Amino acid sequence: MRRWLQRIRGALGIGLTWAAGWAPIGAIFGLVTGVLLGFPLVAVTVNYALMFSALGFIGGAIFSTVLGVAEGRRRFDQLSLPRFVAWGALGGLVLGGFAVSAQLLGAGFSTLGAVIAGTLTLLGAGSAAGTLAIARAAHGRALLNDGDDVSRAAPRGEKARQLTGKDESER
Repeated sequence: MRRWLQRIRGALGIGLTWAAGWAPIGAIFGLVTGVLLGFPLVAVTVNYALMFSALGFIGGAIFSTVLGVAEGRRRFDQLSLPRFVAWGALGGLVLGGFAVSAQLLGAGFSTLGAVIAGTLTLLGAGSAAGTLAIARAAHGRALLNDGDDVSRAAPRGEKARQLTGKDESER
């Protein structure tokens, strides 16, 4: 039960991260669409940002599910970037298939549908790469717990000399 709760929490976290990343991209698409087609800029920009945010959340949840099924018990540091990006692209393609079959923006199975599916596939791949970079950066940082001695976190030896330009005795 605990493992399932962790997976659900992870899927929600990745979904929220992707939603936050996709919203500005949607706003840019909305701005361009509004300018090209003469629509009210604020309304179109906000609508696209919200739509891309929702799609990003769903895409992140799909990616998390695909990754959990495909990679099982592997940790992020055990996965290669190309493999991770491939799973993200697959998640984006699945999301694109759902969006096209739901006739998002009236796309249907047309050129616009192919553009939407292709865009979501690229966003999925890029978001997966970003997710792996964030996960590896977070894994590399060791956080102090309450009550830990702060001096243990201070750099020592050569690292301290590189950062401060002084030896430990000079500080």
